[in-house]
Amino acid sequence: MKTRSIERIIAPPAPHMVGNGFRVHNFIPGSGVTMRRMSPFILLDYNAPIAFSPSETPRGVGVHPHKGFETVTIAYKGRVAHHDSSGAGGVIGEGEVQWMTAASGVLHKEYHEESFSRAGGDFHVVQLWVNLPAKDKKSAPKYQAITKDAMPRHALANGLGQVEVIAGEYAGTKGGASTFTPLDLLNVRAKAGAEVALHRPANWHTALLVIEGQVEVNGNAVPTDHFVLMANDGTDFTVKATTDAVVLVMSGEPIEEPIAAYGPFVMNTHDEIQEAMDEFARGRFGVLED
Repeated sequence: MKTRSIERIIAPPAPHMVGNGFRVHNFIPGSGVTMRRMSPFILLDYNAPIAFSPSETPRGVGVHPHKGFETVTIAYKGRVAHHDSSGAGGVIGEGEVQWMTAASGVLHKEYHEESFSRAGGDFHVVQLWVNLPAKDKKSAPKYQAITKDAMPRHALANGLGQVEVIAGEYAGTKGGASTFTPLDLLNVRAKAGAEVALHRPANWHTALLVIEGQVEVNGNAVPTDHFVLMANDGTDFTVKATTDAVVLVMSGEPIEEPIAAYGPFVMNTHDEIQEAMDEFARGRFGVLED
């Protein structure tokens, strides 16, 4: 076993709006972190905490297509409603996760849930895009909803917190979501003083996002809202909470295939991107009203 070093600690880049409901810092791709560098994680939009005023008309993102990958939405504060062209939909509450496999193509929309919108309040959300290998890009779309009550958890020693296992595995606790390729997605919820040891294969791309509080990664201080890109030079690293903290840990085996990306489509070739655009124009992803 060898310690995995830190490649870079990245401050949150300037935010931008996605629709009128999500104010996000884009860590992947961006700040020198490409889709290939963090494959299978090909996008990370981080809606750091922001207070939205009450609104009778829910803010959000209108109807848009997805094809060739999966979206993972994690709600830390606030509530997100979503619907798609297959008729599926639901609400992502605080502490919950929605894992959507777009694969062969869907239309999708997501908004602040109506009661949250009317009341207003703090909103704090992560959205990840997870790439699919070529053989799975034409799979049928599906959803996996991980509710707060159903979230698998591993208790830390001495009552100093817990690790929520969204996907993958931690210390024998299996994740709530099934995945197409090997990956781990964890929420480390640690009280001040807790130290969490993590072990991942050296070739897996690994990063952390400090959601709340402050931590030390291998002894290096990392403030709130900062992203830690780990080098691929070892297997083991530690996260120590210097205050009560929440840390999102993502680690996965890279998909060693070409990436062709254009807006909401992620395929392997430019011809496949054109095909996806043509399918969308012809209504092949179904119908969904704004």
